[in-house]
This record gives sequence, C-alpha cells and structure tokens, in this order.
Amino acid sequence: MTLPVLTADIVPFALSRGTPTKVDLPIEPAFAIGQRIRTKTIQPLGHTRLVRYARGREGVIAADLGVFTLPDTMAHGDIPSPQHVYSVSFTAQELWGPNADPLNTLRLGLWEEYLEPIEGAAS
Repeated sequence: MTLPVLTADIVPFALSRGTPTKVDLPIEPAFAIGQRIRTKTIQPLGHTRLVRYARGREGVIAADLGVFTLPDTMAHGDIPSPQHVYSVSFTAQELWGPNADPLNTLRLGLWEEYLEPIEGAAS
C-alpha cells in the first residue's frame, strides 16, 4: 500500500479537508489490553506526539485504537511507519507526583513506538 505524499502545495487543502491517518493493514499489536507498559524516555530533535510529562512513566493499555501512520516519521521525510495506537491510562500521581489526586487518571493516545513492556509485570 502506498500512502500519499504531503507536499507544501497541498498543505492548505489537506488542512481544510482533513487527511485520515488510519490505515487498513494487518499488523499484529505488540501490546494487549490490560498490559502494563512504560513510555520511552526520548529526546527527539524534531516532532513527537509523546508529551514530555508522560515520558518514562508507567501506565496500562486501556484500548487498541487501530493502526495509524506515525506523525513523527511523516514530519521528517514522509516515512509512513504504520503501527498500533493505544489508549494508555496513567494515574495522576504517576504523571504529577504524590500530591495529585489519587482518584484521577488520564488517558493518552500513544503510538506503539513510544511504549515498552514492563518485564515481569502482571497484566
């Protein structure tokens, strides 16, 4: 499957119309719902959708949202890199420390490339 190239001349059209990034490819997910993960600690030079406050944090896979192109690689040379995106649940205390409300959680949509399994963690 060939994905379209986003060139400067079509950006205004793409932004006004929207361009789907979900792809229909038979890619096996690396993670299962309920699995504990840790986000990678990355410091990219350019674009990433992995927000800084969630880097190096532990969470749980809440849902598999399907296969999408990775915006990080699309922004740096139109390299599609299709992969699963997961809804990952984090406790507020994991993200913002012990003074955060222990009853609050936050879910982030994160690409598979940002995640790593926590070895020995029970699902």
